[in-house]
Amino acid sequence: MQKILRGLDKVRTPQNDISVKKKVLYSVLVLALGIVLGTVSKALDETAVNELPAFLEYLDIGNFLGRFSIWIFIAVCISVYSYSPKRAALNVLLFFIGMVSSYYLYSKFVAGFFPQSYAMIWFCITVLSPIPAFFCWYAKGSGWFAIVISALIIGVLFSQTVYLLQGVRITYIPEVIVWLASLLILRRKLKEFAIAVALSIPVALLIQLFLPVWGWS
Repeated sequence: MQKILRGLDKVRTPQNDISVKKKVLYSVLVLALGIVLGTVSKALDETAVNELPAFLEYLDIGNFLGRFSIWIFIAVCISVYSYSPKRAALNVLLFFIGMVSSYYLYSKFVAGFFPQSYAMIWFCITVLSPIPAFFCWYAKGSGWFAIVISALIIGVLFSQTVYLLQGVRITYIPEVIVWLASLLILRRKLKEFAIAVALSIPVALLIQLFLPVWGWS
């Protein structure tokens, strides 16, 4: 295991000189972000579209926050901008704990119902989230491993953006924006970036072939 970790350090070196106070503050802010976004997301679910401000109604923000891509994108941002892969795993876990807990607490005690089947899916995602977060951190590194991780992330988001089976169709305009934002976050040297984007296309296609419901959420 130590040999593997030393090899990963060559892809991207963790920042170990960060103060404990700064690490704790960052993690608390991530948890708070999750709580706020989870609460806002559920509150929008319970608000009629025509009661929202015109620009939010136009963006269909309530439906957007009910889809996967925005949460994947936020988790990727938290991961790649953490100080180390271990911190990435912890911070993404804290974000999902805050988001999922506040969403379903609001659902239970304010909205008055608890969708157990959906809650179990999100609880599982929360528990498993540190694993992909750990590896996502290396997407901002160098070498083939970083390129492949970047391609996987871009491919997952692309699978939510463009439907590639039976004709190419855009799924949802806000998800196009999220995908483009992911390209900006994961930008790298032109040749490496082109390879990552090219590899992301078969990743998206495989997701839509074998996980059709998730890939076309």
